[in-house]
Formats: sequence, C-alpha cells, structure tokens
Amino acid sequence: MIINAESPNQPEVLAMLERLDAYCASLYPAESNHLMDLASLMQGDVLFLVARDIDGAAVGCGALVNRGGYGEIKRMYVDEQRRGLGTGRQLVEQIVLFASMAGLRELKLETGIRQGEAIRLYERCGFARCEPFGGYAPDPLSVFMERRL
Repeated sequence: MIINAESPNQPEVLAMLERLDAYCASLYPAESNHLMDLASLMQGDVLFLVARDIDGAAVGCGALVNRGGYGEIKRMYVDEQRRGLGTGRQLVEQIVLFASMAGLRELKLETGIRQGEAIRLYERCGFARCEPFGGYAPDPLSVFMERRL
C-alpha cells in the first residue's frame, strides 16, 4: 500500500467520501455529523491523504487540518473490504508523522459513539478521550480524543 497527499477532488476519492457520508447518516442525526465538505478539504490548511493498494485503487483516506495550536483528524475512511488489514492504522501513522513535521504538538479528533472500530483504532494509536474542543459542543453521540506528539 502507498499513502500520498492527493486532491480529494477525484472520482475514486469522492466515491469514498460519499460512502462515508452515507455511513455516518445511517448512524447519527444530521446535527451530530461534523463532516468537512469538499471545498473545505481543498483549503491550504488541510493535508488530504489517500491510501492506494498495489493496483492503484483508492482504499482509504484521511485529512489533517492545521488548527493553529493543534491538528485535527477529519474524514477518515477505509473501504469495507480493507478493514482489519492495517490501512486505518497506517493512515493514522502518516497523519501523526505529517503533524509532527509541521511542528504540531497535539492531534485531536471527533468520532461517534457507534463507531467502535474507529474508537479502538485511535486508542491503539495512542489517543485518549478528552473534552470537546474547538467549535464542538458537547454531544452525547460524540467521542472526542487527543494525542500529544
């Protein structure tokens, strides 16, 4: 697998983001979905990573948003057929590496309480639960996590 910074504005990646949107919409009401749209993902403060298999097919993605004093992980997704094979872990490791290289001292994220696999992945990658941050309000359907770098 190869992970590179790429534009999210390409058909394969847009299809992954649409699957992620549909998945989140099936789990949570709209007010509990905190998704970045395509225009936001293409801003200068966002590094968007795409994981590709050896055949070049996009199998996962994730974004690092530089929030000034910390980085935020957004739009993490791994194709259903690739889950459990380490793709998510490798994406998180790359985000951690880029955040460290950018001089960020901390990474934060928000995920949902019904996404147990994601929560376990982040815990295995060194994240711990924290209070809401940035513009997030407390939400009983959200889990907030952070990791010092």
